[in-house]
Amino acid sequence: MTLWIARLASLKLTLAIFVLFCASVVLVYFTHGSPAWILALPFCLFAVNLAAAILSNPAFWRQPGLLVFHLALLALVILLAISRLTYLKGHLEVSDGETFNGELTESESGPLHPWHLDQARFRQENFTIDYAPGLNRGRTRSQVLWQDADGKLQQSTIGDQHPLILAGYRFYTTHNKGFAPDFIWYPAHGGAPQEGTIHLPSYPAHEYQQALSWTIPGTRHKIWTLLEIDEVVLDKNRESEFRAPKKHRLLIRYNGQRRELRPGASLLFKDGRLKYEGLRLWMGYTVFYDRTMPWLLAACTLTVLGMAWHFWRKFAARPWRAED
Repeated sequence: MTLWIARLASLKLTLAIFVLFCASVVLVYFTHGSPAWILALPFCLFAVNLAAAILSNPAFWRQPGLLVFHLALLALVILLAISRLTYLKGHLEVSDGETFNGELTESESGPLHPWHLDQARFRQENFTIDYAPGLNRGRTRSQVLWQDADGKLQQSTIGDQHPLILAGYRFYTTHNKGFAPDFIWYPAHGGAPQEGTIHLPSYPAHEYQQALSWTIPGTRHKIWTLLEIDEVVLDKNRESEFRAPKKHRLLIRYNGQRRELRPGASLLFKDGRLKYEGLRLWMGYTVFYDRTMPWLLAACTLTVLGMAWHFWRKFAARPWRAED
């Protein structure tokens, strides 16, 4: 057993693990969608190597500061491995007046992520975004409603630096936002009407590309939609605020036909009617999950304190003396 521990504590093994870690970082950086275990594996190997070094090196046990440093470093490495295995990072889009139901537009996560986004439900209310001259984005204030553990309705204002935290998930606003035409589909042969929005490309990043092809849910009707704005939404020469334009119209193409829709107008099909209700806004969010963050901070603090304690004891025991 002692022999195996000595082998696992080998500095040659440490060097090999560092090489593996560097190769993993390069692979993750240049490869899209790399699995999380690629980085978790070298962290796990280094944890085994460091634990064996702590057990087999008597010098650590004779110097408490050095022991605290290495134990905290071991905890840090283990936490980093857990972080890569359980984290989640993703993006989502929600229109005002709608409720986030756990669906992400894109995401990446560790293989052991618990996936309880269904417990992080919130309703998007209105939001405001300030713009300085030159279309420089300022502060974002997004109003959201959510229920606490007692079932009481709560309201929060969140932004790029002030997240909404639900079920361990942290939701931040982003620069990604735009316009969302609201439609209601009325089936011709019974059935409940279905209301929903489509999210046009981000504005003002795609100011002159506000078009989208989409299909009416439950049908085969494919529709091309273009939003034409007849007013200035964001003025480049003065301070302004992002909002839905009052003067606008939708240009629709379907089944070889071209129509212009304003709020309240409808399109007739053999199997139903599509009504344009009006123009809403949609907000893009970044969602982040990592339960290890506070523990990582504590482990980093202990490593610094342990090393400081070690050097304080080392130099305090042998103070320098001036020679006569």
